[in-house]
Amino acid sequence: MSYSPKKRCFRIFLYILLIFSFYTSVVAQNANPLKAPVYQSIEVALAENKRATQLNFRDRHLFQISDSIKLLKNLRFINLMGNNLETLNPHLFSLKKLEVLNLMLNSLKYIPEEIDQLKNLIRLNLSNNEIAEVPTGINKLRNLRYLHLSFNYITVLPESINKCKSLEVLELDNNQLSFMPHTFFEVRKLKSLDLGFNQFNEFNEGWSQLEKLEELNMEHNQLQHLPKEIGTFHNLKSLLLNDNKLKSLPESFSNLESLELLILSNNHLKTMPNHLEKLKNLKTLILVGNPIAASEKERIKGLLPNCSVYF
Repeated sequence: MSYSPKKRCFRIFLYILLIFSFYTSVVAQNANPLKAPVYQSIEVALAENKRATQLNFRDRHLFQISDSIKLLKNLRFINLMGNNLETLNPHLFSLKKLEVLNLMLNSLKYIPEEIDQLKNLIRLNLSNNEIAEVPTGINKLRNLRYLHLSFNYITVLPESINKCKSLEVLELDNNQLSFMPHTFFEVRKLKSLDLGFNQFNEFNEGWSQLEKLEELNMEHNQLQHLPKEIGTFHNLKSLLLNDNKLKSLPESFSNLESLELLILSNNHLKTMPNHLEKLKNLKTLILVGNPIAASEKERIKGLLPNCSVYF
């Protein structure tokens, strides 16, 4: 299959965007050897430095964690990504100083209730597991800022999620969600929310309360319309709504004056809202796969002279 030069550029752009997003996510969860030694073995850590703070067991094909981990009481960082863990050793929850716990790419079936004992957690990554439920005890993690739960089987969030007042980044893409609990919208510090590849048909009430939101991903859902309240997201910089069933956008859409990236490809849009010229910070607009007439395309490009528009 051959593509026009414009479509090839578009595909390359999306590829670069994906790689950059993955890279920044991975880097943010890696140990920092400049800050403190990173140990690859519990035994070595105990022999050299009982006050060790960083432990990296990535891609070790582990099926269990040694009980001796409880002796490393100063651990702040543990990377267990890419192993074969189906359950977690209870001693893991005795590490009260733990700030970063990466359990991505394992075979965990559930999140133990004891997770609520790790009250100093700042980042928790449970992506790419087999988790169907988030325990109510998540509300005890008052310092949690980054929660990664992508690629699981989650159908609903607990209403207690509203107690995670420090939460800034929440990744729930590739699950089975169709709505958010009404209490969720009390998480007012949230800046980045990824709900792509779920089963949302609509935005339920309360979204306008997420005033600090900067990134919202709702790609590959079943959305048929957007509420007018979407125009209240004055800090929103990135909005992904591709591969839904949208036929129109509310006029309030033009109030998203901080928006820099807008992806609306593969919907049923024939026109865009009036006053697009208000989107002065918009740098990239992707409308590929919509039945937009030539005259409307010219109008859109005329209103957004400093924006790269893809049809």
